[in-house]
Amino acid sequence: MRVLVLNWQDRENPQAGGAEIHLHETFGRLAAGGWEVTLISSGWAGAPPRAELDGIQVHRAGGRHTYPLRLPGYVFRTFGSAPPFDIVVEDLNKVPVLAPTWLAPPTVLLVHHLFGATAFREATLPVAAATWLLERPIPAVYRGIPTIAVSDSTRDDLVARGMPASSIQVIPNGIDLEHYTPGPGGIGAHRFPEPTLLYLGRLKRYKRVDLVLEAVARLRSRGVPARLVVAGRGDHGGALEARARALGLGPDVAVFEGFVSEARKLELMRGAWVHLLTSPREGWGIANLEAAACGTPTVASDAPGLRDSVRHGETGFLTPHGDVEALADRIAALVADDGLRDRLSRGARTFAEGFGWDRTTGQVALALEAALE
Repeated sequence: MRVLVLNWQDRENPQAGGAEIHLHETFGRLAAGGWEVTLISSGWAGAPPRAELDGIQVHRAGGRHTYPLRLPGYVFRTFGSAPPFDIVVEDLNKVPVLAPTWLAPPTVLLVHHLFGATAFREATLPVAAATWLLERPIPAVYRGIPTIAVSDSTRDDLVARGMPASSIQVIPNGIDLEHYTPGPGGIGAHRFPEPTLLYLGRLKRYKRVDLVLEAVARLRSRGVPARLVVAGRGDHGGALEARARALGLGPDVAVFEGFVSEARKLELMRGAWVHLLTSPREGWGIANLEAAACGTPTVASDAPGLRDSVRHGETGFLTPHGDVEALADRIAALVADDGLRDRLSRGARTFAEGFGWDRTTGQVALALEAALE
């Protein structure tokens, strides 16, 4: 099948995140299986206009904020008025590009999550308002279009906005179960000697890493000797480091490692006692599953997407979003109770074993074939 994928970013983009991992793991496998996959994404300063990544032919059009405006013209200039594709996949993880209104081939909508009012917690008022407004036409434009949601929470959000449930199929994200493992010696064999908490992801304001810092400060005030490692980069990094200093968390307590290699990421996932993710909304929260596969439990906000990737009391705990006291309590319990931590660690690995990229890819392939038929 000849597939055109429309997504704001590819995995080489400095702003790439979980949606880009999903895109390349899934469509890269389809490309390896003989499908012709073309991706049109945005570029960035110094980015080559073309690339081949994971067998996917990548075209870059416009920049982070001009991509949806430049996209239609780029498609028609490059591929003609009748683009030679069997099907189009609009990978919606920022704002929609409304592909069914200007592209002829059948469209499948792939949705990670919608921002809604969350946009106002991250972007400037004009950008947040634009994001919120651009999400409003989604039910009208995509009504009846075959849709893939990566979680039950995302499906429920789409239905609440007016999308028919009958057109939405839930296909969860996967992980590389051969890469993310507890490591030699099994679960717990690579734990750091001191209680270590981990946040690993982009440093964006809406991710609410500040809640993690607040919780660590409360733990320290209680005499709980926990240290925090923050791994990742983003435009909110400086503000978070300043907040850590204001809370009295020195560089030996709140360690900001910035971007980390895959080898270091795996070391952190295996070594952490508790993984943390406290954003108010995610499509899935793929880091929760990566940590689980390494045998590390997660404490997360009880929020859309995160409640899909964390099983409360089985693979970690969910706490009311924004409740720092509850967050600190759950972390303290896991740090203090070796038996509880071991039980949740084993439950986490068992849960993660149900999610592999081959399975996800197979389900996506079937969904695209059914849409084309």
